[in-house]
Amino acid sequence: MRIGKLTLGGLGSIAASRWGQWSRKAVSVLALVASVAALALLVESQYGGLWFTQSAARAWPQDTLPAADGDTQAGDPVAALAPDEESRYRALSEFVARRYRVSQDAAFDLVTHAHRVGRQLQLDPLLIIAVIAVESRFNPIAESGAGAKGLMQIIPKYHGDKLEEFGGEQAVFDPETNIQVGSKILREYLRHTGNLSVALQMYAGALGDSEDQYTRKVLNERARLQQVLSRPVERPAQPAAVRTASAHSRNSLVLPPELD
Repeated sequence: MRIGKLTLGGLGSIAASRWGQWSRKAVSVLALVASVAALALLVESQYGGLWFTQSAARAWPQDTLPAADGDTQAGDPVAALAPDEESRYRALSEFVARRYRVSQDAAFDLVTHAHRVGRQLQLDPLLIIAVIAVESRFNPIAESGAGAKGLMQIIPKYHGDKLEEFGGEQAVFDPETNIQVGSKILREYLRHTGNLSVALQMYAGALGDSEDQYTRKVLNERARLQQVLSRPVERPAQPAAVRTASAHSRNSLVLPPELD
């Protein structure tokens, strides 16, 4: 029995010793965690905003980050359209949507961008829209056997310098980029030749066409667009006048024969 008591006592001492060691380690760990938390709070209070901004920039694609105050992201409208501008663009986009069987919303965006580019380049926006109609019928992913691509059928290998500022040849299928680059090409041909017919034939690569078939197609389409804008704006019919009780009061009351 004595030996048993000694054995149990020894085991109890060992357990107590281990418990004490574990407790001291737990206290040390808790103290370390508290110190780290305090340090994190201090760093966050001093540099939290900067750290969050840099971390977000690393974690999210740049095109998904919100714009800073006063910044305008690419593709955002610069200003709201004036009522007369919007009515013109709506009329043109409705015509385009019906004629070429495309989405009216997409047609409105393309018409709006063509006018924006036309103002920038001092180029007739109806001419730009007409070229789009003839070249691709408003299909932004159209591609010809000769390698012409997009709305205005640009051949990237010939105009890589113009596409470079928009990210390279892969940008040719972006509708806004395609309209911007195609319009620049057409404007250069106009300045070089001083003749719209010749410039259009150069654009189509059809200088050998003595009958100017391409030019006629584009100008005929432009004439249709101009006719759309020359139509009078349909105004809603005025509501019929509603007779009030005062109007009836001027007339004598007429009873049905059976009540007379």
